[in-house]
Amino acid sequence: MSVPHLVSDPVPKPKPLDPFDPEVIARSNRAILVGLQRQGETAAEAQSLLNELHELVENLGVEIRGSLIARIREESPRHLVGSGKMEEISKLAHDKECGLVIFDDELTPAQQRNWEKDSLGLHAIDRQEVILDIFVSRAKTKEAVLQVELAKLQQQLPRLKRLWSHLDRQRGGGAMQRDAGETQMEMDQRKIRDKIAKVRRDLAAVVAQRATQRKQRQRIPLPTVSIVGYTNAGKSSLLNKLTGSDVLAVNQLFATLDPTTRRLALPSGRAMLLTDTVGFVRRLPHRLVEAFKATLEEAIQADYLIHVVDLSSPEREKHAETTLQVLQEIGAGDRPIITVLNKADLVDEVVKSEAKAQHPGAILFSNFTGQGIPELQDLLESCAAERDKKVTLLLPHDQYALLAKLHAGATVLSSKSEDAGTRVEAIIPDRLQAQVQPWVVAR
Repeated sequence: MSVPHLVSDPVPKPKPLDPFDPEVIARSNRAILVGLQRQGETAAEAQSLLNELHELVENLGVEIRGSLIARIREESPRHLVGSGKMEEISKLAHDKECGLVIFDDELTPAQQRNWEKDSLGLHAIDRQEVILDIFVSRAKTKEAVLQVELAKLQQQLPRLKRLWSHLDRQRGGGAMQRDAGETQMEMDQRKIRDKIAKVRRDLAAVVAQRATQRKQRQRIPLPTVSIVGYTNAGKSSLLNKLTGSDVLAVNQLFATLDPTTRRLALPSGRAMLLTDTVGFVRRLPHRLVEAFKATLEEAIQADYLIHVVDLSSPEREKHAETTLQVLQEIGAGDRPIITVLNKADLVDEVVKSEAKAQHPGAILFSNFTGQGIPELQDLLESCAAERDKKVTLLLPHDQYALLAKLHAGATVLSSKSEDAGTRVEAIIPDRLQAQVQPWVVAR
């Protein structure tokens, strides 16, 4: 008696998604996150990056319905991950009713097209696109808007083909005739290139204006200090704490995109210019580093840097390395650095001791309790005094312009009018010393 051959029913595949279906539109705001663990990387490192991606995506208001880490030996040119893992991710996304798959690694334009084709309508994006979208939502000033727009256009240009894949079948007559999709795509590419050229011209004008503003600040010869660090480390809060200003400071990634400069009056009466800059992040898209070089020039031009490290983050060393790496990339790696270990009120003594050992000379700081403020002020006093000289001047009465410049750019300790002129005791920065030399009174 023969035994009948049993054939198991094939696993039904999800149906292709209709982009105009209201449910599909709702799904476009739901995501599955995918981290990668390459050879030589630990599971903890991969999980840390995936956790950071989770926080980045939440900043866009996207609902996260699941995540996983894919271990790969080498990248698949078609989907970045292997076909088996691609099917597993696709099934998970459809099961969770998600329309988005977000990778914590860069996808090529071809890989994005392949994902949309082979996963039956899932939209695949990467960490770089997430960061770009956050920057789009945060940009406020004209310069930041232009910088983000330029980066976005450069990101879109090589990805236009997937937008016109629905026209692939509209073939023309002969073999040499281009199809309608290609024609439309070329028209859009030309439009984007024209727009890129215009944005670059507009940005060049804004950069020139910023350079003029920087020169005007340099005419007031005060030492300049830029606050740098990983995003959300507490840079804006530190600026507010030291200067008494009210710059936006929230627990949010990339809350600050534009540099903000405030005058800092030190206890001795000396003054400095303190600038808050955009935060850094691991795997920051290179096009954003390029686009924001104008903003980051505040760090390049600064006399000193304050590197803020979030002491409460378990990834503080990775964050510190990222910041120093970006500073090297933009040409600011040779600036004198004061390291501030922020949020010291949130950790125990063991963490503080470990961090101090890893960062000799660093200052334990807390914006909440005020810990470390006197120590940081003393260090800034030392920086400001390095090239300063305390002198007594007797300025003729016709030197009112120089007297005004001293009040703006030096530390005037006393000023008294006499018959021969105005006797001034002041701490003079090196950039003003040559101008006041003729009126220095010998002690």
